[in-house]
Amino acid sequence: MSETIVVVLLVIGSFFIFVASLGLLRLPDLYMRMSCSTKAGTIGLGALLLALALYFSSLGVICRALATIGFVFLTAPVASHLLGRTAYIKGAALWQGTVKDELKRAAYLNAND
Repeated sequence: MSETIVVVLLVIGSFFIFVASLGLLRLPDLYMRMSCSTKAGTIGLGALLLALALYFSSLGVICRALATIGFVFLTAPVASHLLGRTAYIKGAALWQGTVKDELKRAAYLNAND
């Protein structure tokens, strides 16, 4: 039974990492690529590490896998946000199909302070 759960988690993790890599190739601008790769990559890595923890079922491996999952879930979104904010401030182009730039006014106000 646990081998079936491990296989399912490996397939789910691999699928999400594949989706993240497709997003890097197919999405039109930096901000969408970062969003996709961070969300799908984090979930994919979490599923792969859970499969690792279930497969080896050793206390040391489980603790390290859960600690790594916690670290990645806390740091990846923050790092992605900071990279996106820096790219926006430095003037990275938005996609031509962008309808509304909600940060435009905020960036203008911060630049004049």
